[in-house]
Amino acid sequence: MQVTLIHNEGAGDEDQPSAERLRELIRSAGHEVSYRSARDDDWASALCAPADIIAVAGGDGTIGRVAKRMAGSAIPLAVLPMGTANNISRTLGIADVSLEQLIAAWERRHVRKLEVGVARGPWGCRRFIEGLGAGVFAWTMPEADASGTLASLDNADRKIAYALQMLKDRLEACPPIPFRAALDGDDLSGDYVLFEAMVTRYIGPNLYLAPHADPSDGCLDVVMVSEAERNLLRDYLSSWQNGETRRAALPTRRGRHLILEWTGFHLHIDDDIWPDEGEQTPLAPTRIDITIQAPSLSVLVP
Repeated sequence: MQVTLIHNEGAGDEDQPSAERLRELIRSAGHEVSYRSARDDDWASALCAPADIIAVAGGDGTIGRVAKRMAGSAIPLAVLPMGTANNISRTLGIADVSLEQLIAAWERRHVRKLEVGVARGPWGCRRFIEGLGAGVFAWTMPEADASGTLASLDNADRKIAYALQMLKDRLEACPPIPFRAALDGDDLSGDYVLFEAMVTRYIGPNLYLAPHADPSDGCLDVVMVSEAERNLLRDYLSSWQNGETRRAALPTRRGRHLILEWTGFHLHIDDDIWPDEGEQTPLAPTRIDITIQAPSLSVLVP
């Protein structure tokens, strides 16, 4: 088969396989491969070339960018998880499968659906793979992006533990945000320190917020943490920091159409913050509509 490989050579730990090693693994499995670095400005043009499979090697950011471009495509996506958190791969159940096993399974063409969220608001229309939300996670993201200590860590586990500590520290001071929201017509309004509409089960530094999320059921899992659950979230952050994969039992609702009233708070849409610093914003309040896009995309899995 003809494989187009999109690769982020800077993803994950320093011991990740090189571009040449990835090409060698794919050729050894009997495939032809065309390579494109995810750091190239025109990487997306590679998706237009004839291919039987689009393979993407990297972390959630790279996988998400390719998946959002491919939504609705008849060509299957093959994920090679090489990032720090690997939230998408964990949700698909392939994060701990070796690259050799994943590549060997491509011939069997067993697929799983991966859906894409769509958020329509003042920015127009944006897609997301992991989730959209506000509160302590969105509040912590700019600090994490600017952290020299976090950037200097060369081990995925240490990066996750440090990022979780940052979240714990920010959670202590995070004020509840008044939300006006409705899911499939049911009122979800309240004051929340974290509010997340999720497609995947994990988000950020392996936050296992939506353990029952199914990225093929056409629904969003909306996780809501009020003041009453602040201590519970803190306990979960501590357990995840210690390497325990405890499933969060936080208030969650499942539905197809979420409406948010934006009143000036910062949102994250996957790994992007809105409004960005210096970005012109509309007058509040403003409506934001969040749904699942149809059709989804097919991902090859063992």
